[in-house]
Amino acid sequence: MKDKEPKIFFTNNLKFLRERKKVSQTVLADAINVTRTKLALIEIGKTKAMEPHFLLSISNYFKISLDTLLTVDISKLGELKIRDLQAGTDIYIKGGNLRVLAITVDKTDHENADYVPLQGKAGYITGGYADPLYLAELPKYQIPNLPKHRTYRTFPIHGDSMLPFPQKMDVTGKFIENWDQVKPETLAVVVLKGQDIVFKSISILEGGFLQCRSLNQIYEVFSIPFEQVLEVWEFHSYHTTSLPETPTVIESVLQSLEEIKDLITNKN
Repeated sequence: MKDKEPKIFFTNNLKFLRERKKVSQTVLADAINVTRTKLALIEIGKTKAMEPHFLLSISNYFKISLDTLLTVDISKLGELKIRDLQAGTDIYIKGGNLRVLAITVDKTDHENADYVPLQGKAGYITGGYADPLYLAELPKYQIPNLPKHRTYRTFPIHGDSMLPFPQKMDVTGKFIENWDQVKPETLAVVVLKGQDIVFKSISILEGGFLQCRSLNQIYEVFSIPFEQVLEVWEFHSYHTTSLPETPTVIESVLQSLEEIKDLITNKN
């Protein structure tokens, strides 16, 4: 038995929101840089193949997330609920909005685990993450035994903020589309808009914030608003060419002293 196709409300929502805002097709078409004819055809359902940038333009113009525009009949909502959506209480604020994730596949149509090299991080952050042409040029990983039907990507991570992990390593993560699924203190690679790619222990906070904590306690915990987060990749594995450091003699002595102290304390 075939699964029933989900009903799509985009064209109805487009016309409803435009008329609710009391703007003409010409005004809206100019605002999102398309022709009035094309907009009119989309509103009556004559054009079904819509470019991603058009969908994003409509989402930004009406301040409503893509998944709501596609899957919810907004005309059935009350005015207060619509205003709430546009004020930021849409599920986008929870990281649940539709993301069009660009991927690459091999000759057998299996997804690659793309590798973002250190020198390519800036390009990835500033738009490469969503550019199929950019991703096509990235090195490809073939990691055995990766679960199927999920997307994985590998990022270089440097620094001592996540000790005892190595200070130089490649972290492979599983793409998280809906951030509501993130459990507290999940290890993940986080791609920050216009900033950096970091590896942290993350938790979802109320009010639309992502808390990032380093395992190395000398680093302070910080929080980032969801609108500054581009992607979240849950930790799967790490790869390194560095050997683990052997404890020094003084560290071994201090550890022994701590164990002796614990024994004395427990006896008392």
